[in-house]
Amino acid sequence: MIVELTNIVAGLILAMGILPSIPAVGKSLEKVAKWLGRFQSIIGVIAIVIGILYFGLQGIVAIVAGLILAMGLLTSIPAIGDDLAKVAKWLGGFQTLIGVIAIILGIWGLLF
Repeated sequence: MIVELTNIVAGLILAMGILPSIPAVGKSLEKVAKWLGRFQSIIGVIAIVIGILYFGLQGIVAIVAGLILAMGLLTSIPAIGDDLAKVAKWLGGFQTLIGVIAIILGIWGLLF
């Protein structure tokens, strides 16, 4: 359950740009996502750790979302930080899509 909630939180931050277009709840979700965005680096690191601990489809999505969210911190990791930052920067081009996938998989995981 923790990895699903992590995916939903990370997905909200990543998909912040399209949240207002959701009827009825879009504006509220955007406010929540903006508030969560202040903690994006911390949430990114947590998502990476939880993704590693709960490896599987949900875990992979959490790791990918976490890499994008923690992009600013990745260069400080010795030896592999620069490479991880390059991967995260490339993944950042798909930020909204990854966010939507993370939200959908997180909700799906909670329901089933």
